[in-house]
Amino acid sequence: MEKVVNLCKRRGFVFPSAEIYGGFRSTYDYGPIGVLLLRNVKDAWWRSMVQLRDDVVGIDAAILSPPPIWEASGHLENFHDPLVDCRECKERFRLDKLDDPDTCPNCGAKDSFTEPRQFNLMFKTHAGPIEEKAAEAYLRPETAQGMFTNFANVLNTSRKRPPFGIAQIGKSFRNEITPQNFVFRTREFEQMEMEYFVPPEQADEWYEYWCRERFSWYTDLGIPENQLRLRAHDPGELSHYSNATSDVEFMFPWGWDELEGIANRSDYDLTQHTKHSGEPLDYYDQATDTRYVPFVIEPAAGATRTAMAFLLAAYDEEEVRGEQRTVLRFNHRIAPYKVAVLPLSKKDELRPLAREVLSEVQPHWMADYDETQSIGRRYRRQDELGTPYCITIDFDSLDDNQVTVRERDSMEQDRIPVDDVVEYLRLRLGSV
Repeated sequence: MEKVVNLCKRRGFVFPSAEIYGGFRSTYDYGPIGVLLLRNVKDAWWRSMVQLRDDVVGIDAAILSPPPIWEASGHLENFHDPLVDCRECKERFRLDKLDDPDTCPNCGAKDSFTEPRQFNLMFKTHAGPIEEKAAEAYLRPETAQGMFTNFANVLNTSRKRPPFGIAQIGKSFRNEITPQNFVFRTREFEQMEMEYFVPPEQADEWYEYWCRERFSWYTDLGIPENQLRLRAHDPGELSHYSNATSDVEFMFPWGWDELEGIANRSDYDLTQHTKHSGEPLDYYDQATDTRYVPFVIEPAAGATRTAMAFLLAAYDEEEVRGEQRTVLRFNHRIAPYKVAVLPLSKKDELRPLAREVLSEVQPHWMADYDETQSIGRRYRRQDELGTPYCITIDFDSLDDNQVTVRERDSMEQDRIPVDDVVEYLRLRLGSV
C-alpha cells in the first residue's frame, strides 16, 4: 500500500489537498494522471450502464437539497454511525468497525470506551444570507434521491417503461468519523449509481441479474477474479430500505472491503417520497390496466475507490536485466494515457516528425509527449503510468519514415511505417 501511495504522489495520480497549508484531512486532489484514470473509470461505467443499453437513461441532479427529501428517505432518522471515544488516548472510532469492541486499537486499553453516541453523517449548510431553520440545506450523502424525486419527470419525457433505469455519476458528501485508507474512505467522493425500476414480481430476477452483471464488469476491465468476491449481507446488516443487498468486494491490502453494493430497495423510496410530497410516483401499465409502485434495484459503486482498486490490481514489480521495473498493467480502456510519443533525442531534427506522429494519434487516444531524460528512463516512467504503447522516433526515422512501437507488458517492439501507426494502434486499442 505504501508503494502505491508513493507512486500516486510521485507520478501525479493523487495529491494531498491543501498540502502547502499543511493538508486537510481526508481530502485529496487528483493530479494530471489521476484525473485521466478517474475519468476513464467513469466513462467505462457510463458506456456499460447507459451507452450500450436502451433501457437506461442518465440525469445529473443537484448536490444541495432541502431537508424534506432526507426526512422522506430516512436519512435524518437512520443515517448514523455509532461513535465511541477511548478515555485513555482520546482517539475516536466507529463502534461497528472495531475488531474488538472492548479493546482500543490505538493504545490497547481494555474497557476504555465511552458509551456509543449516534452521529449523523450528513453535512448541513444554509442556503441564503441568513442562518436560520428555514434556510437549512444538506449536501447529498448519496446520488440516489435525485433519481427517485425525478422518477415521474424521466418517465414522462424519456418514453421508457419498467423495467428501465436512471443512471448518475456525481459527488456525494459524508461526514465520516474515521476517514481512512488513502482515498478509500473520504468525506468527499464520487459515486456511480443506477436505479433500475421494475415490476414488483420481477424484483428478485433483476436483483440476481445486476449482481452478475456488475461483478463481471470489474473482471472484464482487468481485475483478477480471485481478487473479487460477491458477498450477500446478513439480515442484521441490511439498510432500512433494503430487502436484499450484496457487495462486490475487492481484496485490498487491509482485507476484503466494498467496491459496490447491489440492493433491492423494494418500493420504499418511491412510496416514501409520494407520502411526504403528496405527488404520485407510480406507474400505470396500459397493457394490463394496472397501476403499481415499481421496486428498485440499485447498483451503487464508488468511482474513487474503484479507481483505487484498478490501480492496486494493476501494480506489479519485476526484474528486467538486473533492474527493478515497476509497471501498472492497466487494461487499455482504464489506462490514463493510451500512447506516449518519445523522440529518441530532444534535438531539433527529430521534433517535427515526433510532433507529426503526436498530431496523428491525439484525435483518437489520450497521448503523452516526452523528450527529456534517456529513452530507458522515459520507458520506465510510462510503465509506472500504465501507458500501453510507446512510439519512439529515432534518427533512422528521418530516412525510412518508420517508428518503433513498444508494448508495455511484454516490452516487445515493432518497427512500422509512420502512415500505419493509427491503424496499428486501432487494432490493439480500439477507438476511444
